[in-house]
Amino acid sequence: MTVMEFEFSDTIAGYVTALDKDANAVTLKTTDNREFLLKLTPTTYGRLLRNLDEPSMDCTGQLHGLLHPGQYIFAYGIFYPQHDGHVFEAKVIDFPGNRPGKYRFEESEWWIKQAGSIANFFIRFQFGKTGSIDYRNYRTSLALTGEQKGDFRQETDTISRLVYGFASAFMLTGEEIFLEAAEKGTEYLRDHMRFYDIDENIIYWYHGISVKGDKEHKIFASEFGDDYDAIPMYEQIYALAGPTQTYRLNGDPRIMKDIKMTLDLFDRFFLDRENRGYFSHIDPVTLDPRSESLGENRARKNWNSIGDHAPAYLINLWLATGDDRLKDFLKYTADCIVDYFPDYENSPFVQEKFHEDWSHDKSWGWQKDRGVVGHNLKIAWNLMRINSLVPDERYVRLAKSIAEVIPSVGMDKQRGGWYDVMERTLINGEEFYRFAWHDRKAWWQQEQGILAYQILYGVLKDEQYRKLARESAAFYNTYFLDHDDGGIYFNVLASGIPYLLGTERLKGSHSMSGYHSIELAYLAAIYTNLLNTYQPLELYFKPLEGGFPEGVIRVAPDILPQQSIRITGVWIDNKPWQNFDPDELVVQLPNLNYRPKVKVRLEPAGKK
Repeated sequence: MTVMEFEFSDTIAGYVTALDKDANAVTLKTTDNREFLLKLTPTTYGRLLRNLDEPSMDCTGQLHGLLHPGQYIFAYGIFYPQHDGHVFEAKVIDFPGNRPGKYRFEESEWWIKQAGSIANFFIRFQFGKTGSIDYRNYRTSLALTGEQKGDFRQETDTISRLVYGFASAFMLTGEEIFLEAAEKGTEYLRDHMRFYDIDENIIYWYHGISVKGDKEHKIFASEFGDDYDAIPMYEQIYALAGPTQTYRLNGDPRIMKDIKMTLDLFDRFFLDRENRGYFSHIDPVTLDPRSESLGENRARKNWNSIGDHAPAYLINLWLATGDDRLKDFLKYTADCIVDYFPDYENSPFVQEKFHEDWSHDKSWGWQKDRGVVGHNLKIAWNLMRINSLVPDERYVRLAKSIAEVIPSVGMDKQRGGWYDVMERTLINGEEFYRFAWHDRKAWWQQEQGILAYQILYGVLKDEQYRKLARESAAFYNTYFLDHDDGGIYFNVLASGIPYLLGTERLKGSHSMSGYHSIELAYLAAIYTNLLNTYQPLELYFKPLEGGFPEGVIRVAPDILPQQSIRITGVWIDNKPWQNFDPDELVVQLPNLNYRPKVKVRLEPAGKK
């Protein structure tokens, strides 16, 4: 084997074990306990982690003082061949915190501020030219710097996901502009993207519309390549994401009616009553999941059609209503996942594609026999949420299995962060699972890793989960925040350097809006403050007159372990209000003839 005789740059993530000041060198141990010697040079500089909208924090002059044993760092530098081996010279050292065990993203306001900054980015570039929130000016595609691209296509799902982001940002910050954007976006979806089928008495949602001047052309069936000329379940699911989160804020009964009639669509045309689960696609004319026109999507089920209900809208809908039918729906989807998705006899990744009888589909489209790392993590995250509502040892067992197995095949143990799509099996003597196309890391898959391990630690208190949650959040906050133009990068290289080519250069696209990044900020604020660092969290609501049934707001921020949090204060229009149940997490509104602004303070019940 030829000895390495070329230099290359790369990143090493790990924990400081020793500092040799005389040799100006640092010993670093990766998360899987491999040791590297890092040489510091006269041009090595250091940076302390900063949030969006914060100035650069140079700490070069404090390097030796920060490199204590146990300190987690990212070192970007150059490998040079030397003496039949190599030497690594660090050029940039990033510190997630200023001392061992201290991470800036565990500050009580970190994720709240990040959510506000991302929401303001989309306000500025989607609506800034007009000075008002007008969704006729919304465009699916945004450039790296935020400018709108030249297309006039508006996709239902990307608007709905952005609406979710605005609604969540309002819940965290109370800023009225985010509420206005959420409510106007929901209204725009209802007016332009919703179709009421009089004959069937159901609602489904257009794929999108093309806007040309004052005219719009509605596009019913999907025009996305994987789902072309069909109605995919996931598009209908995500059409509910934004309106449902908005309903949590204002209790608008019209939104609830739309949601219920869309759920009727799911039950009548997507549900497989014979074999369980939900079909992934239906024909746009006959609404038949077995229509020959669907091609390779005929009579299929997949992760999205089963697992995406819970995170996209169903958990939030249950939080807003407490409806037992929704609890049963959550249990139904979780049961399907634990019964059919594990495939550990053949692969460390779950199976994601199925025929209608649940036999494995390993030939579909781009997926073939491949696993999406983020979907595995998403299963662990959401099973832990559902388990706090409907306890089932099978949910915890699968979540823990994923948490134990997936780092060895889907996590970058050298640099940090989570990979994208992997081959599910090894062939021809391979020892490492192969990347399907590349070793880049997408922003949304980092979200799944952070939230999965945050809630696993929050519920089970296993220190290994906290370690992986912190490492995941450190990589994301170090490399995905765009401090030049705002917002979040779509993809980074394995080393953490932003990947800025093609559609992955964009800040808005068919795949990216304000959803995953603000969803992460919203839920990370909840898990960090209420489960993991025992700090209070305040949420905001603004109910419509006659909005919530019987004037009761359910203010639980997420499905958390029962009796783990309580209300410690409520303010209506900045005045203290006492009519609430601190343990049931409900607030009884006063009888008013206007919309009050409600602030609720939540704290861990077992605050340490």
